[in-house]
Amino acid sequence: MLAISRKGLTKGLVQVYTGHGRGKTTSALGQALRAIGHGLRVYMGCFLKKSSVGEFNVANKLENFVIEQFGPSRFFQNGEQPKESDMQTIKKALQRVRKILLSEKFDIVILDEINEAIDLKLADVGSVLKLIEGKPPNVELILTGRGAPPEIVKVADLVTEMLNIKHPLAVGVKARKGIEY
Repeated sequence: MLAISRKGLTKGLVQVYTGHGRGKTTSALGQALRAIGHGLRVYMGCFLKKSSVGEFNVANKLENFVIEQFGPSRFFQNGEQPKESDMQTIKKALQRVRKILLSEKFDIVILDEINEAIDLKLADVGSVLKLIEGKPPNVELILTGRGAPPEIVKVADLVTEMLNIKHPLAVGVKARKGIEY
């Protein structure tokens, strides 16, 4: 249960949702909806999703919920290496998120797909660790994405790994609007 005071959270923790199974972003969004239902303010910075997905379409309709999209507008496949411009975009995004986090205007800050951005070498794990270390004590910080580095797992208060046991994409079912995106 969230410890909520009249002005927001009294104690914010660090949560990590990682693994190869589905549900990392969905879990973070579920936490966001729960928090908004209690009057908390939520910010979500999306590091690898720049296309239109359902959660972005609804965010504008919710009070106390802000989503910003950063990063490349393509998926990195088959070992494709990020470009210098991709890395600069993520670096600027981290600077933006740092300002948001330190402003304390939001009770929960979500860094969606940040773990994957680190894995792809778009973001530096040291920069993300500094962000975590500088987190105000009353702000909940949620990091999502497969491949959470051990350094981040170590400093987190809660770590959940999503395990992929069976997935329809493996048998050729295409991603469905409203379900997978």
